[in-house]
Amino acid sequence: MNGKTRFWLPSVADIFFLCPFLFLALKGGSNLLNDADTGYHIRTGEYIIRNLTVPQYDIFSNIEPPLPWVAHEWLSEVFMALVHRFSGLTGVVVFFSFWIGAVYFFLFKFTRSLRFDLLLSIAIVILAVASSQLHWLARPHIFSLLFTVVCYGLLNNYQYQDKDRLYLLPFLMLLWVNLHGGFVIGFALLGIYWIGNLGSFLLGEESRRNVSGEKCKKLAVITVVSLLFALVNPRGAAIFLFPFRAVSNRFLMDSIIEFSSPNFHEPLPYKYLLLLMLGVLGVSRKRLDLIELILVLLFTSMSLYATRNIPLFAIIVTPIVLRQLHSMLYSSENKVAKILRTRSNNLELAEVRTKGYLWPIGAVAVVCVLAATGKVAFRFDPEKKPVAAVEFLKREKLSGRMFNDDEFGDYLIYAAWPEYKVAFDGRSDMYAEAWLKQYMAILKLQPDWEKIIEKNKYAWIFCGAETPLSMVLMENKNWRLVYSDRVGDIFVKNIPENQSIIDKYAYSKTRS
Repeated sequence: MNGKTRFWLPSVADIFFLCPFLFLALKGGSNLLNDADTGYHIRTGEYIIRNLTVPQYDIFSNIEPPLPWVAHEWLSEVFMALVHRFSGLTGVVVFFSFWIGAVYFFLFKFTRSLRFDLLLSIAIVILAVASSQLHWLARPHIFSLLFTVVCYGLLNNYQYQDKDRLYLLPFLMLLWVNLHGGFVIGFALLGIYWIGNLGSFLLGEESRRNVSGEKCKKLAVITVVSLLFALVNPRGAAIFLFPFRAVSNRFLMDSIIEFSSPNFHEPLPYKYLLLLMLGVLGVSRKRLDLIELILVLLFTSMSLYATRNIPLFAIIVTPIVLRQLHSMLYSSENKVAKILRTRSNNLELAEVRTKGYLWPIGAVAVVCVLAATGKVAFRFDPEKKPVAAVEFLKREKLSGRMFNDDEFGDYLIYAAWPEYKVAFDGRSDMYAEAWLKQYMAILKLQPDWEKIIEKNKYAWIFCGAETPLSMVLMENKNWRLVYSDRVGDIFVKNIPENQSIIDKYAYSKTRS
């Protein structure tokens, strides 16, 4: 190959964008809709656009009086609503596919800015991508993954490469605080880099103290300015307490599946990244500095605490593991190390001749055309979500208060709000412990479940088919099944007000 730039060849960074983007946008995007929270985010954004205000009280549930609620992810929801207005759920899937691809495009670019071995960078970023797939959903937290990469890259380049672009961080935090509650990760990273430089100033070598002291001052100023910028949000200073209130509520954390710890009996790529990190740190002669040590301890503990934190862990440990592997590879003179270095140098020569961005731009254009012409289409899976059951509800217009499964509530908000209001949905932080306990008591048939139903005057129940609640209601003379499919069941209370629909649709106890 000659030394000319090859415009027609994608760069490695392009490939890290193209693989997740094209896979999700053309085939695997239905997985982004596995969580029906996407639906209530879209409807919230529509409400904000229509009323030009962020709701201060709950608008979706049947709880009276309405619970206090501020849509802290309002800007993400506005973007989602605008995309949905013009291209439906397909557009929302393509939109988030793009940002997921961008996360790993920038992560690879970040590793290249640190001049790590190319083959090692490719291998570890691939493992990071594979580890992160379990939490790829069409939800606002994808923006936190993207902004974590950008914030981490800016801080890392400032610390180790003397590239000062910290002036971008306040503007980053202004956006982040209005997009997703994960903005606290940005402030955590700022705090960690400040602590690392403070430690170097107080305990480090004399020759580095002045530099570390100056970095401490600069990071402190940037943090204060970023805090001021972050105050520009619908909740003001109260926004800083929200993430901590949520994670400090033990009952809430123990009851939400995505906050559960990883199941190592499953074939999680995450466990291989975790084991690789532990193995590399165990045998490497290169010591972690204080910043890297805190990052490893914090984000490893976060990933072990909650599955949803695994993508953050993958992002954070990628350059740390790479720095150790790079040092090991280039300090070794054995035959394998020499072969790897030669292969990597050859690939590096080919990589510098590629011209980035052409392939991603073309891929995005092609996908948008396919989506606009209906060649690519996504929707909530009727085999997993209560699509047919909600169509039944829209036809029959049941009256009275409903109790529902939370995932069904998310889909109901998307498909049938404001005609129907839900008892519970994915906004667990708003319902908090009091309502979550009542919800769980009914769902798990705890001793007082019937009393809770009576207290809240639920006239009908919308729950999963073949669930314990459904089985019990089937045998309860006070409830009658009026709709059933493989996804969901609808029971109405056996009272005169419901007699007409019972006569019209009541199923036998054998679900005939």
